[in-house]
Amino acid sequence: MLSSFLTVGEQVLVLFVLLFIGFLCAKTKLINEAGSKSMANVVLYFVTPCVIISAFQREFDVTMLIKLLVSALCSAGILFFSVLVAQILFSKREENSGVILKFATVFSNCGYMSLPLQQAVLGDDGVFYGATFVAMFNLFVWTYGFIIMRGKSEKKEKGAALKILLNPGIIGTVIGVVLFVCSIELPSIVAQPVTYLAALNSPVPMLIIGFYLANANLKKAFTNGWAYLAMALRLIIIPLVVLGVLWVCNIRGSLLVSLIIATASPVAAITTMMSAKFDRDTELSVSLVSASTLLSLLTMPLVVGLAQYLS
Repeated sequence: MLSSFLTVGEQVLVLFVLLFIGFLCAKTKLINEAGSKSMANVVLYFVTPCVIISAFQREFDVTMLIKLLVSALCSAGILFFSVLVAQILFSKREENSGVILKFATVFSNCGYMSLPLQQAVLGDDGVFYGATFVAMFNLFVWTYGFIIMRGKSEKKEKGAALKILLNPGIIGTVIGVVLFVCSIELPSIVAQPVTYLAALNSPVPMLIIGFYLANANLKKAFTNGWAYLAMALRLIIIPLVVLGVLWVCNIRGSLLVSLIIATASPVAAITTMMSAKFDRDTELSVSLVSASTLLSLLTMPLVVGLAQYLS
C-alpha cells in the first residue's frame, strides 16, 4: 500500500510540474489561445493514435490475445456503466456545464496518467492492458464524447456518422490490433516517428491544461456541488463499484490492478481539449481536471492499494 502511494504520488507531482510550466507559458505569453487549440488538435489527431499503435507493438501470443479480449470487454463494460451513471445524474443540468460534468464523470486520465503508473507498478503487461483500456476509451470519446460535446444545436454535416467512426482514435485502435494479431513490426523509419509522437502524450496535454489554468477559476470545482459529485464519482465511487464487480467476476492479478488504475484516474485532460474545440465551459473543465488530479494524490493510492491487496 505504501509503495503504491509513493509511486502514484510521484506521478501526480510530475504531471503538476508539467502543468505549472504551461501555466508559466500562459502568463509570459509564450502560448496563446490559438496556439493552445492548435496543440490540442495535434494531440487529438496524431499523438493519441500513436500511443495506441506503439503500445500494441509486441509479439503475438494466443494467451495474451484472450486476455486482451477480456480486458477489452471489461473496459467497455466500465465505460458503459460510467455513461449510464453520468446520463442519469447530469442529464437535467444546464447544457454547457452538464456536458462537461458528464464527460468528466465518464472519461479518466487513462493515457498519460495511467500508462506510466501501470508501467511502474505492473511492467509491460500493465501497459498492454492499459493500452486496451485506452483503445476503448478512444472509441467512447469519439462516439459518445464527440456527440455530447458537439451538441444538438450544431449543424450536422453530411456523412457525420462516418466521420465519427473514421476518427483518429478508432483508426489508431484498428491499426494497433491488426499489427499485434498479425505480428507486424513497424519498420524503423515508421516506428521511430510513432514513438516520438507517443512520447508527447504526457507533456503537451499538461501544457494545454496549464495554459487554461492560468485563466481558470478553481472555485468552479470547489464551490459547485455538482462538480464535487462528478469528482467523487470519478475518483472513488465508480472505481470502488468496478473493483467489487470485477472481484466477484473472478478478475485477478495484473488485469484487475491495471483496470482499476485506469478507472481511478482523475478527469481526462481531453475534457479541456474537447471543451476548447467545441466552445464549451472550458473554465469548468480545467477546474475539474486540475482539482481531480490534485485530489487523486490521496484517492488513487488508496483505491489502487486495495486493488493490489484483493488481486
